[in-house]
Amino acid sequence: MRGHRAAVPRPHRVRARSASIAAFVVLAALVPAAATAAGTQEVGVELPYVCALPSGERPATVRISAHFPGRAKAGEAFSPTDVTTTVELPAEAVADLTASKAATARAATRLGVGVTQGEAAAEATWRGTAEPVPLPESGPLTLTTTGDVPSVTGRSDGDLTFRAGGLAVDLALGAADGTATEPGSLTVDCSLAGDAPEEGLLTTVPVGPRTADPDGTPTPSGPSPGSSGASFGPQDAPEDRQDRQGDRAPEVAEGTPGGTAAGPGAPPCLYDDGHPSTSASLNAYVTGYTNVEKLRGASLIPLSCVLIEQGPTDIEFFPDFSGGHLTQHSEGTLRHRGRPRTPPFQATFLTFGFTPTKATMVLEQTGPMTMDASGETSFITLFTSLETRVRVPLVLRVTALEVNGTPLEVGPDCRTERPLRSPEPDPSAYPGDHLVLSGSSTHQPPDQPTGYLLSSGGPLTGEVTIPAFTGCGTGGENLDRLLTASVSGPGNYVKQIQGQTCAVQVFNPLECTEDLQPLKIPVPER
Repeated sequence: MRGHRAAVPRPHRVRARSASIAAFVVLAALVPAAATAAGTQEVGVELPYVCALPSGERPATVRISAHFPGRAKAGEAFSPTDVTTTVELPAEAVADLTASKAATARAATRLGVGVTQGEAAAEATWRGTAEPVPLPESGPLTLTTTGDVPSVTGRSDGDLTFRAGGLAVDLALGAADGTATEPGSLTVDCSLAGDAPEEGLLTTVPVGPRTADPDGTPTPSGPSPGSSGASFGPQDAPEDRQDRQGDRAPEVAEGTPGGTAAGPGAPPCLYDDGHPSTSASLNAYVTGYTNVEKLRGASLIPLSCVLIEQGPTDIEFFPDFSGGHLTQHSEGTLRHRGRPRTPPFQATFLTFGFTPTKATMVLEQTGPMTMDASGETSFITLFTSLETRVRVPLVLRVTALEVNGTPLEVGPDCRTERPLRSPEPDPSAYPGDHLVLSGSSTHQPPDQPTGYLLSSGGPLTGEVTIPAFTGCGTGGENLDRLLTASVSGPGNYVKQIQGQTCAVQVFNPLECTEDLQPLKIPVPER
């Protein structure tokens, strides 16, 4: 007997749905060069806010921490790192949430940050997300979110000043049994209190070279004479001041061209006329690391977009109807500029341990991508376990190569001779070469699920063999052996992190940007 899994709770979302994500791996040998900013300043401030709750306006405490550079150069972008926003809502807020039978809350924050340089100003939005937390029986509710934030560029010499502004807290509410409450979400708008110290000052980053007083004491930099700094002279008319302010305002990069508001550096992840969405369409970002066995190192898996068509989740009931076996089959594709591939990326590695080699590469999907989940659930204990396997054939293509500083022509068809290959647990059902990554999860209400869930993401792991290269070189120069000897081989462990999926036809501000791209930008983990 088969039926749809309507009775099985899915607690990790505002609405019940399942999705799965495609996986891929970058398999060039990267020797990472850690860029360490000199004079990094660690910022931690505590600010008073006033938040509009269903029961009325209430005081709240917001703590913001981040790392900023000690100094920046004019015209060069930088991004604050390790950004954490902690919101402490009063006990009255907990009462408002529990009144709707909520037992858990998952937060996403949107903090407005004003960036000024002289009289010119710009506005950035710092977004953060968090895992669900149980609502306390008494006392305040503390919500801590993390996330990437937009980059900032000072257009000229002079201090960049960062101040916290308005804050929105989007809450996804869940009941004790893991289902969504009614209402399933709530947005709490907060404003900086009038008595906030220094009007919400976070920090100041000097831009430009360090100068010195006559006695040799370093002083903060400022706009140089004749520069296009943000200061204005009395000769400027009011209308000229406004135009020049726009030209001189700090540049805030909210996303990539055509792209996402979720974070800087994220490639676009959108459905379009060439790949239209349906009611079952999802999108998500993936990233991670892979070991490169030959070089005894780890390589970054760059951020990339996957578009998914989720299939229905079916249940085959046990003979005594005490539970059932769950299955779901979905399909997906990598997506970059209308093609089934990753964005181009560069990696630098040491061929044979001593020759620096830099390659530009992409991973191309050469066949169907399948995502299959299976597991069991108990209707008595409500315990559920699931395992997901992602299978996708990928060819690693090299588009440019530089050895010891000398460019080498690889030609238009330099690639692995076969798709990447993983050990396949069921070769008769899944023949051919392909990558296999696996993730699993367990859930025992009222606790939150652990591990990898199809809809909310998590870690996927596996092992892969990099085949030999072919078609590399022009003008009679064969580079196949160089790439094969330095990179190809078995036993490369992969750990990929999937971000939260976005259901593009059911907008949820906790999952999607306003232009229906994934809000969650995953962070690679070793």
